[in-house]
Amino acid sequence: MGKNKLKKFAEMAEMSNVVQCPRETLIAGGFPLKGHWRDEFFKTDSPIVLELGCGKGEYTVGLARVNPDRLFIGIDIKGARMYTGARQALDEKIPNAAFLRTEIQLIENFFGQGEVDELWITFPDPQMKKVNKRLTSTRLLRCYRKIMKPGGIINLKTDSPFLFEYTRRLVELNGMEILDMSTDLHNEGRDDATTRIRTAYETQWISRGKSIKFLSFRLGEGELQEPDVEDLERDDYRAIPRFDATAIAN
Repeated sequence: MGKNKLKKFAEMAEMSNVVQCPRETLIAGGFPLKGHWRDEFFKTDSPIVLELGCGKGEYTVGLARVNPDRLFIGIDIKGARMYTGARQALDEKIPNAAFLRTEIQLIENFFGQGEVDELWITFPDPQMKKVNKRLTSTRLLRCYRKIMKPGGIINLKTDSPFLFEYTRRLVELNGMEILDMSTDLHNEGRDDATTRIRTAYETQWISRGKSIKFLSFRLGEGELQEPDVEDLERDDYRAIPRFDATAIAN
């Protein structure tokens, strides 16, 4: 591991807005903040919003900056990326932004029933071959149900036509309420958080002429079914060499 990463990890261990909990701790005694993020960590009784797969934390910091009455937690397993957002939030003295380093599949171990009001899923890997790893799959929606309030809101922002259409079909098949939807977000004349806040990956895809898609829906109740997507064309992005999104964003 490079010296720069080691330095970041050392700093993160001392950051007041970063929470890290090894699997061993979860197994031994559970996570002490589960069900107590508001009263013990943030010290305020405001709605909690999670950014899943937050990367550098662009949405976590951006949304917290313009919504001081809500609490934002970015979640990712990549600590070196998360460091950027955590450092920025501390430097700007943004008290309602925090970061949790863990795997998304373990999320129900970190939050109590009904503790979370809203989720943002920003530019995840579409996982075209592994349905259970898709962040909007029925498997993970069941996990989200365990921590979200009834009727909690999920926002998906993606460049992937496959993931967008898969999620739209899943939502409609299971009778969930669509609150907002766009297949070309940046060409609709919008001026809100969905367009003003851009992740590094989003900047990369826009520069390549890719359209950005957005889907916001309420997580419903009842048994969940996977949609039939055999007819969906797979994204061809894996055939396009990926370059450094960080360099483009900066």
